[in-house]
Amino acid sequence: MLAPPTAVTARTRLRVSTIDARVLRRLGLYLGSLAAADLMARCRDGAGLDNGRWAERKQWLSQRSSSRWAGAITKANNAQYALARRGQQAHLTTMGATIAAITARLLLPVGGPKPGYRSTAQWFQKSRRVAALQDRHRRVQADHDAGTVHVVRGGRRLSNTRHHLAEAGLTEQQWRDRWDAARMFLSADGETGKRHGNETIRISPDGVVEINLPAELEHEANAARGRYRLDARARFAHRGAAWAERVARNRAVAYTIRHDAIRDRWYLNATWQPDATTPQAPLSAVTAGMLVGVDTNDDHYAAWRLDGAGNPIGRPRRFAYDLSGSATHRDAQLRHATTRLLHWTHRSGARAVAIENLDFTDNRGRENFGDRKRFRQLISRFPTGKLRTRLVAQAHDAGVAIVAVDPAYTSRWGAEHWQRPTRATRHEAASLVIGRRAQGHAARRRTEPPAFHQSDGMRPRQVQATAVPAREEPRPARPPAPTRSTRVPGRRKRGTSLSKTVRDRRADVQETPLHSG
Repeated sequence: MLAPPTAVTARTRLRVSTIDARVLRRLGLYLGSLAAADLMARCRDGAGLDNGRWAERKQWLSQRSSSRWAGAITKANNAQYALARRGQQAHLTTMGATIAAITARLLLPVGGPKPGYRSTAQWFQKSRRVAALQDRHRRVQADHDAGTVHVVRGGRRLSNTRHHLAEAGLTEQQWRDRWDAARMFLSADGETGKRHGNETIRISPDGVVEINLPAELEHEANAARGRYRLDARARFAHRGAAWAERVARNRAVAYTIRHDAIRDRWYLNATWQPDATTPQAPLSAVTAGMLVGVDTNDDHYAAWRLDGAGNPIGRPRRFAYDLSGSATHRDAQLRHATTRLLHWTHRSGARAVAIENLDFTDNRGRENFGDRKRFRQLISRFPTGKLRTRLVAQAHDAGVAIVAVDPAYTSRWGAEHWQRPTRATRHEAASLVIGRRAQGHAARRRTEPPAFHQSDGMRPRQVQATAVPAREEPRPARPPAPTRSTRVPGRRKRGTSLSKTVRDRRADVQETPLHSG
């Protein structure tokens, strides 16, 4: 059973005035320049995180901003460096697996059975590819051993777009606005016990936003103690009650202000760790009752409701989504489909959702799937991590438990044992197998009943699960019909009669001799 999320986030739009936008832009660019300098210093230090160097970086930043801004900047840059290191290690692992797969196929005869290559031209192209991968692997491995990472604040893709403005359909000013917005730094960590849970970006329960300005920008302050108060008010439509209750108790809340340069809008994100709740119910208690089995696909959820014995209830449901387009569109599609799935689960009375524990992080390379280009594209664009994160977060808010099961052979066994008798699709049958696996039942159904003339002229009812004895065991024997006489235990009512066969009678009857007259 998957653990609940460790943090929650609520977002709202800040309808700032022209003066507020100018101040936020100046503050974000100034802190962004400090964050860029500190990230360069962090990358220069290498893999080892020295507390002494960390203190020196914080001291340098505190002199130019404040101790709280310095703590937020160094913490974010340390996390950015750690993320780059994990990505570098994952890249090495993927390249190593690809090199091993290609090398193994190059040793097989050309034109032979799979997994050998089909032609000499394909073998030649793969030999060049493995040579290039080996050279790249050596360079990345050298950077990894030296602790060197390559990070671009603002994004490498947006940085490369500067050299292709005509192809991107952007002017230089439009690109500059997006670049500046991506490199801004307006994030503040929360502090429990401080007023409204944050001293740097303080938001009162009624939505008044105040920002602590560094010494370089104190002349922009319009409130006491070098603070700037926005004209806009923060209103959280989602999780607003939880946020207001937390701010009123002075619990820690972290805030991030972001500028969308494309639509020229400002957004505020509030993040906090939920309070300790009641402990999770054990897995056996969650899966004992009704649950919903879900099969995740490239364009929809296939869901089926099961009772405690693993039997399907009603007809399956399909919740479609579209993974084409931008990342924002894909994320919105996943959230909408997940919301409809959880609402249907709640209305049906189920307490848990069983889903496949998918993980394609190590199997996205083209060599792992051969010539199946369509399947490679499906795996590459399938957002397993985002789907799992969205489902767990939304299910926790809805009070539904998430059970992850082994995805091996769910589609194959569903098609073999459940697709034909239930008249369902292959994906709907797979969702049924996923739900049964979460409950601890086998994927296959019981054997078919005997033929018509081998079962007293009546076919018994087909039973689908083995957990409930009342449904699975044979019927109990009927009691004997009552009689007037009572039998004595241990004695038979009638004696043993002679056999009526001709052969036995010849052996038992004595022959009578004939007398002559």
